[in-house]
Amino acid sequence: MTDDRDLIGYGANPPHPRWPGDARIALNFVMNYEEGSEPSIHDGEDFTETGLTEAHGLQQNVPGRDLAGEGLFAYGSRVGFWRLMRLFQERNLPMTIFGCALAIERNPQAAAAIRAADFDCCCHGWRWIKHFLLSEEEEREHIRLAVASLRETLGARPLGWYCRYGPSVNTRRLVVEEGGFLYDSDAYDDELPYWKTVSGKPHLVVPYSLTNNDGKFCGQFATSNDYFEWHKDAFDMLYREGATQPKMMSVGLHMRLIGHPARAVGLERFLDYVMTQEGVWVTRRLDIARHWAATHPYPGA
Repeated sequence: MTDDRDLIGYGANPPHPRWPGDARIALNFVMNYEEGSEPSIHDGEDFTETGLTEAHGLQQNVPGRDLAGEGLFAYGSRVGFWRLMRLFQERNLPMTIFGCALAIERNPQAAAAIRAADFDCCCHGWRWIKHFLLSEEEEREHIRLAVASLRETLGARPLGWYCRYGPSVNTRRLVVEEGGFLYDSDAYDDELPYWKTVSGKPHLVVPYSLTNNDGKFCGQFATSNDYFEWHKDAFDMLYREGATQPKMMSVGLHMRLIGHPARAVGLERFLDYVMTQEGVWVTRRLDIARHWAATHPYPGA
């Protein structure tokens, strides 16, 4: 096995991103649209997914369909989605959708709302399943199906890629092989984009984060104030550092988690706080990728 891990990255002197408007921070909110594509009995699995729900971590051992588990997911697409859309649209703030293609395909009203809002969609796979358990041929087919589906439901092919939990050892190569992607976010190792050479071709990585994520309501966050204080602290440090070394901040949202009222109020407070600050570029993930490609092109291009 070749050790291709990069444990150094940009080191002590990261490049200045030159964000638009000389912003101190590029802030990207991501709504994970997964509900309807998760492992389930009717889609061929032998269990009902309950990850990142009120039942997260509980061993249900329900024989056959777990109707409670299905309902916990359905809340996200039936209710949570619309609450999050309202919070962002009332403030005229952009957002990125990490969209599982089959999930969006199964909710035409949500697909239409995403299109109308001009939110970008980063492909979150064909389904919300573990890509590292797929064979190479299965994964190649999932990527193909996802691109075709999102092109149909959202009117344009996805330009970004991010799969559940983590990629397989083949994912990035298969994404480049499929072609048409500007970037992937299957990385957690930096706060700035960076270039990779994949199969002899330039490929941009826009890292994501599981740190600033409502998944912490599954065991770490208890109240909306926990959520607000955590995200405010992260933002404030990056904002201070941004006087000389601007970075990006990713905030992950799940419709079936933060979409509940008692949690959504924490997000609401954070959005309102961010909007009081000068020098903040709240933006889509696609715009970060395009900016980086134009401002910091692939070395040797």
